[in-house]
Amino acid sequence: MKKKTAVLSIVLLSAALLAACGKKENPAEGKAAAVPAPVAAIVVGLDDNFPPMGFRDEKNTLVGFDIDLAGEAGKRLGAEVKFKPIDWNAKEAELNSKRVDVLWNGLTITEARKEKILFTTPYLENRQIIVVTDKSPVKTKADLAGKVVGVQDGSSAIEAVEKDAATAKSLKELKKFGDNVTALMDLGAGRLDALVVDEVVGRYYTTKKPGEYRVLDENFGTEDYGVGTRKDDTELMAKLQKTLDEMKKDGSAAAISTKWFGKDIIKK
Repeated sequence: MKKKTAVLSIVLLSAALLAACGKKENPAEGKAAAVPAPVAAIVVGLDDNFPPMGFRDEKNTLVGFDIDLAGEAGKRLGAEVKFKPIDWNAKEAELNSKRVDVLWNGLTITEARKEKILFTTPYLENRQIIVVTDKSPVKTKADLAGKVVGVQDGSSAIEAVEKDAATAKSLKELKKFGDNVTALMDLGAGRLDALVVDEVVGRYYTTKKPGEYRVLDENFGTEDYGVGTRKDDTELMAKLQKTLDEMKKDGSAAAISTKWFGKDIIKK
């Protein structure tokens, strides 16, 4: 009897072991499906001297079209938006070193930048315009031959001018400035013959000083603005894109545009 009992015990134990081995463990069993973590905070890198996109008012408060747009997107994402002024010429380094999470300040989408930055779809169209003083003899691009032309260092204006090889070669100098405000001051003082600048910025300044500046009919091409993240930050990009699409659809982006430009210039 003892022998039969022992054999039966061994059989039962073996069956139990086989059952245990045959059962595949499911780590998700009994657990709720994972939910993407909400965005707690977004650090936005910007040039804080780039009106009307992002600049400081008389109280030294950061204001502007992109400031309002980013702020509204942050609210919808339930995230705190922190604005961090950076050297715009080193923007890719600031982004990829994770000192900022997003570049959102009139950032032009170019093929070269797309190799380093992940972009949203365009939200604004822009041109690289040519600004001269009202009394300047310069009327066309051809008149820029032998002249000193200013651009902001690190801006897409440099690439826009260089693409027009004939004009670029004819210049006496393509002079780079840390910001457009300083460049405009040099233009007004006669140290520059012309300034190539984003239309949204150039027209903002020139309308504030009627009779001092003139915008040429010719320009250095049309481009698009987008919001940029790191190439591998696809989850944040997806959330930003969805939010921007919603803001375009419900009219809130148009309202912000009207506040700063007097009309809806949002690119649908």
